Amino acid sequence: MQVPLFNQAGQEISQIELRDDIFGIEPNKAVMHQAYLRQMANARQGNHQTKTRGMVRGGGKKPWKQKGTGRARQGSTRAPHWKGGGVVFGPHPRSYEQKMPKKMRHLALKSALAAKAQEKQIVVVDEIKLDDAKTVAMRRVLTSLNAQPTALVLLPEANQALARAAHNLENVKTLRASYLNVRDLLGYEKLVMSKAALNAVETFFDAGNGDK
Repeated sequence: MQVPLFNQAGQEISQIELRDDIFGIEPNKAVMHQAYLRQMANARQGNHQTKTRGMVRGGGKKPWKQKGTGRARQGSTRAPHWKGGGVVFGPHPRSYEQKMPKKMRHLALKSALAAKAQEKQIVVVDEIKLDDAKTVAMRRVLTSLNAQPTALVLLPEANQALARAAHNLENVKTLRASYLNVRDLLGYEKLVMSKAALNAVETFFDAGNGDK
């Protein structure tokens, strides 16, 4: 699959090949959806906690005698039906982690990339290089590339200058190619990457890595 290769000024300088085994497959929506739900579930902390009647402080003394008051018998003021009492079957800390085979994770990522390619939402740049790590400079580059309204900028490796320049831009996120994931691919309309980042993506799959 051939796509235009741009420079930072937004001028098309040549064509570049996107591998068909990654960007040219038929997107599997079901697997993408499953991978997205898995990633969202794995991000949950699961630290919710309610107290049972045994965990609530107090309530050790019988509130009134067993007989002779005319009221229903009670053994503790921390029973679930009392105000301030324990909670029955309430939430407790648990893990929401979901597992997914590596081949399915790969398929989900490739499907998301292929969907971007089919929708012509992938922008490949020869390189992204800023003289100053300024937000205005990064905005100028993305505007020239028509990377709107939202953009995921894929980096071949950690780049603090580019990350800092894009940090204050609304609806823009920078991400290392090795951290590629379905949630970010689906959450941003444009995918902007340099030739080096494209090579990093291809190497990422060739090395047998998977979406974390």
